[in-house]
Amino acid sequence: MAQLRRMRGRRSMPVPGDVAFVRLLEDGSTVVERIEPRSSALTRRTVAGRSKTIAANVDTLVAVAALAQPSPRAPVLDRLVAFAELEGIAAVMVLTKPDLAAPERTAHWRQLYAKLGYATAVVDPKHGTHVEELRALLCARASLLCGVSGVGKSSIFRALGGEAVVGDLSRHGIGRQTTTSARLCRFEHGFLIDSPGIAEFGLGAIAPRELASAFVEMPPFAEHCRFTDCTHLTEPGCAVRAAVASGEIDAGRYASYLQILRAPSGHAMVQ
Repeated sequence: MAQLRRMRGRRSMPVPGDVAFVRLLEDGSTVVERIEPRSSALTRRTVAGRSKTIAANVDTLVAVAALAQPSPRAPVLDRLVAFAELEGIAAVMVLTKPDLAAPERTAHWRQLYAKLGYATAVVDPKHGTHVEELRALLCARASLLCGVSGVGKSSIFRALGGEAVVGDLSRHGIGRQTTTSARLCRFEHGFLIDSPGIAEFGLGAIAPRELASAFVEMPPFAEHCRFTDCTHLTEPGCAVRAAVASGEIDAGRYASYLQILRAPSGHAMVQ
């Protein structure tokens, strides 16, 4: 496999999703000559106010969770969905290992996000169950595949036909370049990137009002809070907490909101 060298005249390297023009050298390595202008960029925030671009030209974040072994981690999933909302891209929820979970458990997790308006799919890539439905859902998107270890990301990637490492060259010498751990699956009208680690998707230092806006069920209720700057933590007359108490807002989602808000760097702490 050809190895990519640092782009001449630039200090930074391309990120997943970048379209790069490269030149093949005699030793099999390549030099990135230039990067095409990005239509969008996903940026990780830090407490120190710095930012790191983790993907480009992506319009969808695909959050993968196993229904068992390991069990779904709501704060992690909700952080990924909130990240997508804040970045202005779509979020798709993919649930794996349905054969290891009770039907009611599968229905709970699927309905939780489907009711919020997110496209949700239950797949068993090892046995090929519903893989084609997932392909149809993603084939026209520029997607980034995310999830903790063991949820089946690699199985999904392989089931959809992904093999090439990002940075492999086309016959015309034009390739997509990223870190050595990322992989790209090309569709006719889109692509899917197997993303770097889940830690890349921290929200950084984030204000309660901004975070609440990324939980799509909260803003309609927040309009009726007694205080316009309500954080939905302890204030009297909080319509969001009242909606949680009445079951109009899922209690687990609200717990994720609290955990993300209180966690360092906007990462959801998982026990």
